[in-house]
Amino acid sequence: MTTTTTTTTNIPVGSSVPPYTPHAISVSLPTWRDNVGYEEGEKRVVDSMVNGYPRFFIHLSVQKLVKIFEQKYGRNGERGMLFTTQRVAEQCRSFMQDSSVNSRIMSLLICPEDKANGQIIERDLRTRNDCTSAASVNVHIVLFPGDSFPIAKQFWQHTGMGMSSRLAEHCLSLLPEELTQAKPHFSFSPPITPRFLGKAFNKHYSVKSQSRPVSPPSVRAPILADEVLEPDHSVYLEERYGRNLPISYAASAKRALRRRIAGVLIQDTHNNNQEGEPSAGEKNLVVGPSSRGVADVSENDVYLYPTGMAAIWNAHHIASAIRPPAKSVCFGFPYTDTLKILQKWGPGCQFFGEGIDSEIDDLEAFLKKEAAQNPCTPPIVALFTEFPSNPLLRSANLPRLRVLADKYDFLIVIDETIGNFVNVEVLPYADIVVSSHSKVFSGVANVMGGGLVLNPRRKHYAALKVYLNANFEDLYYDGDAIYMERNSRDFEKRIKTIDNNTSAVCEFLRSRSVAGGVASAVIKEVFYPKYITFENYEHCRIKSPGAEGGYGGLFSLTFTSNEASRAFFDALPCYKGPSLGTNFTLACPFTILAHFTELDWAAQYGVEEGLVRITVGLEDTQLLLKWFDIALKAAEGATR
Repeated sequence: MTTTTTTTTNIPVGSSVPPYTPHAISVSLPTWRDNVGYEEGEKRVVDSMVNGYPRFFIHLSVQKLVKIFEQKYGRNGERGMLFTTQRVAEQCRSFMQDSSVNSRIMSLLICPEDKANGQIIERDLRTRNDCTSAASVNVHIVLFPGDSFPIAKQFWQHTGMGMSSRLAEHCLSLLPEELTQAKPHFSFSPPITPRFLGKAFNKHYSVKSQSRPVSPPSVRAPILADEVLEPDHSVYLEERYGRNLPISYAASAKRALRRRIAGVLIQDTHNNNQEGEPSAGEKNLVVGPSSRGVADVSENDVYLYPTGMAAIWNAHHIASAIRPPAKSVCFGFPYTDTLKILQKWGPGCQFFGEGIDSEIDDLEAFLKKEAAQNPCTPPIVALFTEFPSNPLLRSANLPRLRVLADKYDFLIVIDETIGNFVNVEVLPYADIVVSSHSKVFSGVANVMGGGLVLNPRRKHYAALKVYLNANFEDLYYDGDAIYMERNSRDFEKRIKTIDNNTSAVCEFLRSRSVAGGVASAVIKEVFYPKYITFENYEHCRIKSPGAEGGYGGLFSLTFTSNEASRAFFDALPCYKGPSLGTNFTLACPFTILAHFTELDWAAQYGVEEGLVRITVGLEDTQLLLKWFDIALKAAEGATR
């Protein structure tokens, strides 16, 4: 167990979380006001940002690379978005066309020879002898009018299929130095863009002295002096102390990941020697039946994606491709981008935002009505649900949903990110299980990744396999797969520690909450699977002797006043920023970050403005209890 002995509130706003991590996927937003400032595009916050969550903040290496291409190929102030395949670039262009935005695609093949030749040659103009190295990279840039950047950014954010920061660094290393070292003719693009452009400024947090800008300041976020690492130095630190494999072992790393996720490894041993491939990825390794609750699941039923949201987007895309056109259903209040995907792609989405048992009755009535209107077509394509949900930790009644899916012939897609397959067994109820591996599966918060698992026992498995065999593209950058494989080797052990820590913290907080019987408490409710929709979670919780599942590492708190929420959050001496499932404790004012311009809408479903979401890490349990006691006392003091 990792023991933390110091507090972390001295991490400046905008710094990477964890610190000194070139590809960190969280950013320090240590106060409630900092989070509001982030959402408002406040210059103080935006200008300080070294990085952020990659689907929202475009990494500075990606910004630098796209700026080079914008200057070389852009016309009349065009902006660009970078993708690794022609198909994804065309999907971005199609998305923009749906909003009446014209765009074009430039395809490049970046080669090591370019560094010596001092030039970039378009892919279609290459000859066979121009580029012979395996290190070469295909890059596709979608160019569009500069004022349409927010629309392109929606595709980047929702689909999670934009270029990896590690791949961007690799591309920059192949380009002539006069391009990579020259200062851009104009400033870097803003790392964040208002996610609901055009909607009214949030009335709860408007600042009278500051009008809301149409777009955030177009300035590069300064890198803190103590976070500057030369490229060779940062790679050395990650590879030497992370004990990562050479990139030549990427195929083996991906096999190891697929086997680990499929649950077929008889013994997940590994070789810490940097020179050898992971034993879990050996080609001829003998594997066993799956431990995922469906014995015949194999590594060939697991598909890796660059992010969890890419897995969700593709699950929706694949389901829509093999089934007749129809709406989708989102059951339960999900993470924001899941709902946006279902609403923006396809015929639409029927939203059942409570996700409780009584809404299954409403769902059944809806299905019955739709089936009566068109008896020859299934009433919906698929139902998407999280188990449990983010941020309310509600678990759907999966057996009842499965009965309806079989009766009305639709697919069930379950996002198991929060529960994770060490704790819960949801694959038997699903056609497709998706997950963000960026979270607890990795834990280190230095790499993105996601996955999709098919259930071979389900009716539409054959059709899904045929489609994927014909259409699946490996978008997962080899360098990211190397880090993910290394990070995930001990994920089962880490999850057990995190489960125990979280249970202890939640028991402490619930004992001092209104829900726990203390009428005068400032905490109103502790949202945690042990207390919320317990029976549904318990039905799927793994109870095998020696491998018993816990209740996860995520919980949320609501308070009796917003003043108490802010005081609690500001006083909590842990890292503050987006993401979850980290090896360290991380907190955020979730509703502010995810639903800033729609607070009233979110509140209808119990996602209150003052909700604080916490993901618990590997710190010493007693230290964690001390931290939360400090924060609780601050909240109590703020309401006296």
